[in-house]
Amino acid sequence: MKIFYKPQLKYFISDILMLTFWVFIVLAFFPFTTTTPFAKYFIPSIFYIVTWGVWSYFMGRYQPLKKQLFFQSTRKLFRTSLLVVFIFHFLILIYYFNVYSHKFLYLIATGEFIANYLFLTVYFYYRYAIKYEEESNNALSSEQTISKQNTYINDEKSIQSSFETINKYSGVNVLNFLQKHIKFDDGNSMVLSDFCEESMLQLGQSQCSTIIQLEKLNQIKGINKMLSAANNTLPDSGLFVCNFQTKSTYKCNQLKKYSKGINYLFYSFDFLFKRIFPKLLITRWFYYIFSGCKYRVLSKAEVMGRLYYCGFKIELEKKIGNSTYIFARKIYNVEHLEQRTYGPLIRLKRLGKDSKIFYVYKMRTMHPYSEFLQAYIYEKNSLQEGGKFNKDIRITTLGKFMRKFWLDEFPMIINLFKGEMKLVGVRPLSNQYFSLYNKELQEKRVKFKPGLLPPFYADMPKTLAEIQASEMKYLSRCEEKNTLSTDISYLFLILKNILLKNARSA
Repeated sequence: MKIFYKPQLKYFISDILMLTFWVFIVLAFFPFTTTTPFAKYFIPSIFYIVTWGVWSYFMGRYQPLKKQLFFQSTRKLFRTSLLVVFIFHFLILIYYFNVYSHKFLYLIATGEFIANYLFLTVYFYYRYAIKYEEESNNALSSEQTISKQNTYINDEKSIQSSFETINKYSGVNVLNFLQKHIKFDDGNSMVLSDFCEESMLQLGQSQCSTIIQLEKLNQIKGINKMLSAANNTLPDSGLFVCNFQTKSTYKCNQLKKYSKGINYLFYSFDFLFKRIFPKLLITRWFYYIFSGCKYRVLSKAEVMGRLYYCGFKIELEKKIGNSTYIFARKIYNVEHLEQRTYGPLIRLKRLGKDSKIFYVYKMRTMHPYSEFLQAYIYEKNSLQEGGKFNKDIRITTLGKFMRKFWLDEFPMIINLFKGEMKLVGVRPLSNQYFSLYNKELQEKRVKFKPGLLPPFYADMPKTLAEIQASEMKYLSRCEEKNTLSTDISYLFLILKNILLKNARSA
């Protein structure tokens, strides 16, 4: 860390202003023994603010945030707060014990730390907002796909050994299910009771046509690493079989462990540790250290999304006992997998005016890796009334509530301030959803900025065809008259439907 550097003035000024404001709040609204707190604590307050600024500088807090990590920034904040509190605590204790109150010091220090910590949390959530690529970047191509090679035929002894391993670790029902759907004597199958990357990679590429992973994905520390190793081992169109326990099954089993009443109490602590801690910046390290990334709770959407992300396509799923088994076919090679962090804020790639690509900011309402399942959900379930995906397993329970009341769309105000969107206008669409629209509407759409409040809420269409008709009517009116007057008239219609007719987002 550099001791002397050129500070970022915007950080320094905002930090000092925030501290000055908090000092004013403390002196104005918190009770003190003195009747003139401003007069008594004016000089100590100035001294505290100057000391805070000086030590913040030497701790490197005013260096560019874009070059720092979250824990690095919070560590600097914690050290600065601790040091300044120690200095003033020493001065009060030794020299001003009967003059100044410790309460004033602790209130200022606590308030400033919390305010700065919240700022850092919001900033890094914005910076770490995951880019949801709703069509996988790993497009299937002749360059990526490896040619199918000959595989080795299992002998009867190895086949029988595989059956015994499956029966031992997963039971006879799983064995019967796998025998029904896999031809063990028609190729070289690998049965794994746990994950060992080294032994898998030693086989080389195309040495087996089928890999069966018996250990639950919930117990595997590096799920993506394991899926990537399986992808590299399998030939083109090779089969990968895995299993996991869904979050709904896990919840049901946890509630059965204890008697009614206290079971929800224990499950609440379990939910906090395994579902909330991994998603928060300050508690993520705590979860990883104490859990070892094992015994994790996985949703069906997350597992399926990971499979698509790692080069597989799902062919079959079946629940047997407490486990859900998935058959996935390799469709492309995996070159490099990026580390993906799933916080509460996401960035979605959208088409804007003049067909320019930009990112809209929203609160995350889907399970991790759901962005890789858009095509799968559409192919399997198509669209429901209102143009949304039917039976969309990607959306969380909290996400459904947030979408119903548009809470997930609040961060799009960022796009409004950046000039990428306007208040009223057609929805910003992904490339895949945009391709479902007719050519004429596509050409009209890219002439205007998308909006936060779409004409959907003025007309309340139910089908994709009706949605297109609604947007065509709005855009045509913008062309015939002018955008401002059209947006104002539509704004009143939208507010009327929302406030009086209780229109809600899907």
